[in-house]
Amino acid sequence: MRLRSFQGLVPAPQYAADVAAVPYDVVNREESYALAHDKPLNLLHVDRAEIDLPLSVDPYAPEVYDKARENFLKLQADGVLIRESERTLYLYRQTIGSHSQTGLVGVCHTEDYEKDVIKKHEKTRQDKEDDRTRLVDTLGANTGPIFLTYRGTSAIDAIIQGHMAAHAPVHDFTAPDGVQHQVWKLLSSDCAQLEQLFATQVPASYIADGHHRAASAFRVSKLRRESNPAHDGTEEYNWFLCVLFPGNELKILPYNRAVKDLNGRTAEAFLAEVSAIFTVTATDVKSPPQPGHASMYLGGKWYDLAWQPAADASPIDLLDVSILQDRLLKPVLGIDDPRTSKRIDFIGGIRGTSELEKLVDSGDHAVAFSMHPVTVDQLMAISDAGQIMPPKSTWFEPKLRSGLFIHTF
Repeated sequence: MRLRSFQGLVPAPQYAADVAAVPYDVVNREESYALAHDKPLNLLHVDRAEIDLPLSVDPYAPEVYDKARENFLKLQADGVLIRESERTLYLYRQTIGSHSQTGLVGVCHTEDYEKDVIKKHEKTRQDKEDDRTRLVDTLGANTGPIFLTYRGTSAIDAIIQGHMAAHAPVHDFTAPDGVQHQVWKLLSSDCAQLEQLFATQVPASYIADGHHRAASAFRVSKLRRESNPAHDGTEEYNWFLCVLFPGNELKILPYNRAVKDLNGRTAEAFLAEVSAIFTVTATDVKSPPQPGHASMYLGGKWYDLAWQPAADASPIDLLDVSILQDRLLKPVLGIDDPRTSKRIDFIGGIRGTSELEKLVDSGDHAVAFSMHPVTVDQLMAISDAGQIMPPKSTWFEPKLRSGLFIHTF
């Protein structure tokens, strides 16, 4: 696959921690406002510019994108975001507790996205894709990187580890959520080697997080291509911002489920139906210890649900979230389409099982399910098979911060 260095915008060193923002899609409008309204340098003022406009303004209104561009240009005019003097690649290391992961930051080619060299495993929502397409096109920039993973190689690992051992990071700060973020700028000789190694040793990469960002980057590239009669393939809009992590370094947390009602059943009747589908055991264990199990919270008690997959199960059918959906959520609870149903909520594993207990104990939800996380190997196998994972199957943690690297075109 193609990986290339770029001459991007980066925060001036003294502003890095202030600019770095959580991804736009993990917070709603109110949460974005709470995080950034008193932090004028935070990139949420670009990625979620509706926080600077009255609540009466629709988040997809034209003035939101105009405000985003205004805020983006101001950060540059004020010297908060500065242009690199040359093209380069970066290393981006994140550490939370005992877990660290190091990604390589560069730009990838939209043609590789189109031809499935960059592989997908999720469907996108049209409204969200349209929103990011308009923002990227208005800014002429990718402000948030796409989170990619790949099967690592010893040669690539050696360059990355060698550089971090020999050089101090250009940015090193710990965000309020406790995640440490470190950035190194690579030497030009390292960049050339890594570009060659990706071209010869990495046949494909996989979107871990950021399907809407990737789809919108491709759409903007296509729009620019079609409107440029002199298009020759060398234009910067053919590339988009990515961070690539070797799969063996990533940590996937579960994506848990909570359902608001029992579809007309009493708790006793529902438990009896579940027991006819799965092997059900009362337990004090709140997270399933292995695949083929889910933990269910109902009526103030935890239950272990166990099952055997079908002998001819496909990679998709083997997923615990697929089995729960196909055997219980759809036929018993009536959740036909979890993407659109208003009766089910998805809770990222970072919030823990206590959040599931809180939802059910409060009466807002009737039952919750704690899932075993999907593995990176499963994600890659499903993508290789050209299949689409069920919605809300993976929660990667830590999340990439936006604003530490910006690709413009």
